[in-house]
Amino acid sequence: MRPGELIASDRGARPAAAGDLALARAVLERVMDPEVPVVSVVDLGIVREIDWRDGHLHLVVTPTYSGCPATELIESEIGAALKQAGFAAPRLERRLDPAWTTDWISERGRERLRAYGIAPPHGSASKRSLLGESPQVHCPQCGSAHTELLSQFGSTACKALYRCRDCLEPFDYFKCI
Repeated sequence: MRPGELIASDRGARPAAAGDLALARAVLERVMDPEVPVVSVVDLGIVREIDWRDGHLHLVVTPTYSGCPATELIESEIGAALKQAGFAAPRLERRLDPAWTTDWISERGRERLRAYGIAPPHGSASKRSLLGESPQVHCPQCGSAHTELLSQFGSTACKALYRCRDCLEPFDYFKCI
């Protein structure tokens, strides 16, 4: 098969049009994580690749945890949003290796987490695991570093529960993994 040639049995296959990848990315920036509805799947870093293969939009998605209960819902919402935008048969590939890391969360995503009341991961997961450092968690309400860990698990397994000792507000911290 030559580049750009389509297989007759591929429903919805077509050559890539100018702007397809930019449109797909813009669509995906509006697909929010169901557990943290202010962070898009792009800002969360779970959409790792967007390209055009064999006449179809192809995405590589890595869930935040291999057992994340929202993975299938997220993939379904990604597919539905892309189909609604005119991509006839987008193909999603779930890739678990390398494992997702909080290092992949964009700066915009980190700001949106903070504004929503969740302390974003601090520093680099890869450096922290090598150095064995404890995170310096700042309160997303008042910005104080005078915080304490209440529980290793918050509202979801990927978060820990903290409390600010200054404003006394409890909050989730998105663990660095």
